[in-house]
Amino acid sequence: MKRILMAAVTASFVFSANAADLKKGQELVSKGACIGCHGENLNKPVVAEYPKLAGQPADYLYHALKSYKVTNNPNLGRSNAIMVGQMAQYSDRDLKDMAAY
Repeated sequence: MKRILMAAVTASFVFSANAADLKKGQELVSKGACIGCHGENLNKPVVAEYPKLAGQPADYLYHALKSYKVTNNPNLGRSNAIMVGQMAQYSDRDLKDMAAY
């Protein structure tokens, strides 16, 4: 039973990432000026405390980005003021596209 559940969860993440629009994700990342903090190719943060985004799994990035939109429950959301402001403008579809890119 565990294997079936794990396979279903894995398949849903793979499908989710494959269904994303990589070109739109790239455009949104450029428009959002993400490299201003996360650095060239999203792999060289300008401050050591900022995460490297390149190479992270798309499902992890999607959930991380989405958690900045949860502002009514500090136990579920993330509270970085800059990222909360940045993510407020994006839809869930946008976040999936950005994460896939």
